[in-house]
Amino acid sequence: MLIGLDASRANRRFKSGTEWYAYYLIKELAKIDSTNQYLLYSDKPLTGGLADLAGANPDNGREITVKRGCQIIKSPHHNFKAKILAWPFSYLWTQVRLSLEMLVEPPDALFIPAHTLPLIHPKKSVVTIHDVGFERAKELYGSDNLGPSGGWIGKIFGLFIKLFTGGKFRANKLDYHSWSTKFALEHAKKIIAVSEFTKQEMIDIYGASGEKIEVVHNGFNSELYKKISDKNEIEKTLKKYGIKAPYIFYVGRLEKKKNTARLVNAFAIMKEKYKTNHKLVLVGNADLGFDEVKYVIEEFDLQNDVIITGWVPELDIPYLYGGAALFVFPSLYEGFGIPLVQAMASGVPVTASDIPSIRETTAGAAWLFNPLDKRDIAEKMAKVLSDKKLAADLIAKGHARASDFSLLKCAQETLAVIKKM
Repeated sequence: MLIGLDASRANRRFKSGTEWYAYYLIKELAKIDSTNQYLLYSDKPLTGGLADLAGANPDNGREITVKRGCQIIKSPHHNFKAKILAWPFSYLWTQVRLSLEMLVEPPDALFIPAHTLPLIHPKKSVVTIHDVGFERAKELYGSDNLGPSGGWIGKIFGLFIKLFTGGKFRANKLDYHSWSTKFALEHAKKIIAVSEFTKQEMIDIYGASGEKIEVVHNGFNSELYKKISDKNEIEKTLKKYGIKAPYIFYVGRLEKKKNTARLVNAFAIMKEKYKTNHKLVLVGNADLGFDEVKYVIEEFDLQNDVIITGWVPELDIPYLYGGAALFVFPSLYEGFGIPLVQAMASGVPVTASDIPSIRETTAGAAWLFNPLDKRDIAEKMAKVLSDKKLAADLIAKGHARASDFSLLKCAQETLAVIKKM
């Protein structure tokens, strides 16, 4: 069977959760499947670990060779190829360019690791949907224009989108999330949900058929995220980013959905009440609501206590976990929450939002708080930092829970869904 796979998001340089999911899943499928043939589709030449699926180093600097739209890549079983579908615009690559490829030369099955199924697709298509928070809490998401903005070209594009969707959707990213999820649920043969919570959300919100949706939990890179005993390497990484222990650690986008501003506010309350000398380290790209984060930092005079690093290469992240006294994850909405698993595997006690997806992911291995109550966040962080017995218990439970989320299991179950079609 020839399996087509959208590798465009996995190929992005600055990856976050969804992109890393696609990246590692492709790598793991290349390891375990010697029977099927794979064709990776991307808008740009594949780089790093995607250009060499047989290599251990994800950034090996392999020379890129593309001829007539095809790129030579390595794979353990020599059954992976890449096709670069060039497209002059920064939008609608999936719906136009990938659709055209599906019309002219479709694979036997198509796997989309992130929400967006092309308009033209094989009957045997599988789409992974990570969360539908944009339906539950629209105010937490940006609504930037999709496509050209301003001028007559932007107006024509917006009118076209309205006509195409029967007036139901506008040409912005928020509406595109909603439209593309509905389209995938209606037209894909199978849907993969990353949690039971996400599956139930799709049933409740869209009236989707539960029989069509398979739950496959995310996996994580256990070779990278583990307890690090080399204190010198941890210290080197901390020095690189101007961090000194002790500190509370957070990784993820700095935005409304992740509740970052309230976390900073809670940190200020905790410092005032408990006189702690811990810093707060925030790792991730700034997004919608970051201005509020900066405002809270200035309001409470926390410029020397809150360290914002921006995006950090993944090879450095395990050392930041390794040096942390506590990992905190205050999200208002999540489909799964892979940083929780990474933290648990790294031997860091976890405190996080008491919301359904996080309860499912942590299964009693995290100290949970009300994400809307900054004082509760402050109290729960302080409790774990001060109670060594509680912290040790969370670390032990976290280590055991993290073992349930292997990349191998994720890839095997995903492949089973594709084969089932």
